[in-house]
Amino acid sequence: MFIAAVVVLLAALFGYMVGSHKAGKGDAQPTASASAERKVLYWKAPMDPNFRSDKPGKSPMGMPLVPVYASGEGGASSDVKIDPEVVNNLGVRTALVENGTLSQRLETVGYVGYDEDTITSINTRADGWIEKLAVKSAGDTVQTGQLLYQLFSPKLATAEREYLTALSSGSTSLIDASKQRMQALGFSSAQIRQLKRTRKVSDRVARYARSTGTVMSLGISEGAYVKPATQIMKLANLHTVWVLVEVDQSHAALLHVGQKATATFDAFPGRQWHGTVDYIYPDVSTMTRTIKVRLRFANPDLRLQPNMYARVTLDTRRPGEEAQPPYGAVSIPEQALIRTGQSQRVIVALGDGRFDVCPVEAGVSSGDRVQILKGLHAGQRVVTSAQFMIDSEANVSAAALRLGAGKSGCGKMPQASGPAPSSSDMAGMDMPDKSMPSMSAHSVPAESGSTTPTHPSTTLPAATMSGMPRRNRALDSQHKPRTAPLEDSGRQPR
Repeated sequence: MFIAAVVVLLAALFGYMVGSHKAGKGDAQPTASASAERKVLYWKAPMDPNFRSDKPGKSPMGMPLVPVYASGEGGASSDVKIDPEVVNNLGVRTALVENGTLSQRLETVGYVGYDEDTITSINTRADGWIEKLAVKSAGDTVQTGQLLYQLFSPKLATAEREYLTALSSGSTSLIDASKQRMQALGFSSAQIRQLKRTRKVSDRVARYARSTGTVMSLGISEGAYVKPATQIMKLANLHTVWVLVEVDQSHAALLHVGQKATATFDAFPGRQWHGTVDYIYPDVSTMTRTIKVRLRFANPDLRLQPNMYARVTLDTRRPGEEAQPPYGAVSIPEQALIRTGQSQRVIVALGDGRFDVCPVEAGVSSGDRVQILKGLHAGQRVVTSAQFMIDSEANVSAAALRLGAGKSGCGKMPQASGPAPSSSDMAGMDMPDKSMPSMSAHSVPAESGSTTPTHPSTTLPAATMSGMPRRNRALDSQHKPRTAPLEDSGRQPR
């Protein structure tokens, strides 16, 4: 009874497998005809999506290429699908790929600094006491001829008396010697002439500003005792200022002294300042790999103040060089370009939360845009924010080639989808054919030394294969696992 049930079950299973096999053959023709009706965009290798061809053939691995059709769901094999809600949460922004004009110019940022060529240190040339200090704090503005401080110094009074004595003697050599000594102690020519006219000695000598400036630092207070080494104050003229910027080392060839520069400041919207490159520092920063550049700007109305933030545009033309007209180019925002050590790529937005990783070849930069020589065309949209998250989502670090690094670009590649490679697509590989019969073997006693394979998917009779080695019972008995009781020796673990 049990044997009859087994026979019935095997017969039913055999009939089901034969029916499925025939149905598969019958469905193959409609699928092939449906595929033929669709437009083939390109051909790809089933095991290497990076290899693409515009005609049928074989891949470098010797496998027939698989067609990719224009219609279908899911997008191309290199697409990244992200839920629209996640896209919104990531703050993904896109920008249009434009075909416009670019001109070579460098844009950078910097800050305003004092023109160190105008900085003056104020020191006294004799010991004494500051009896009056006209400047009260750093940041004060002084004008030419304004009183800075008044110094009481017996040494200066002695020099005045010696000069008057020389005048009384009438000796030209004594007069010249005493006059030179007063000049060495800091007396101005106007003060010497006044002393000669009034013949009145004063123990208190005033010091006046020789130029207009701003007090950078104040090192003393009223009543302080000072020496010649004491720096009383430091002045700087703000009618000219420096703007210090940093330029990437890749643009070093575009920098030169005398280069024209334009600066704008957030505090004065709509207004521009024009200056020149005054100095290019000789070293490259080891931290940022940038070159420090010093610009000089006129500041007649003193609107520009030290440490103000500036946006600077550098004209790359050299002195005497005629202006070159802008040239047409496909360009994208600078922040959309992802640069790595060996490649450049962008994330193209395909719509409906789909993104594609596209390799590109970048050209020159102009302001906040960069030229694209290969890989994109006008009208596409590229991701300008959160592109690194999408790039990471695409597993670029481990599969950049799989996601498009080996493609010729996304500039003219239509949105496409293709069937996943199956075993039937891989005819060049030693893969099992669905049309070939399968085989199974009945278990037989080990003593018989033979096996009987059957072919359930065909009508072939069972076959008997002899020559199989018999099991050696003696060896089996020797290889049986042995067990031994564990004894507690009472030893402590080391």
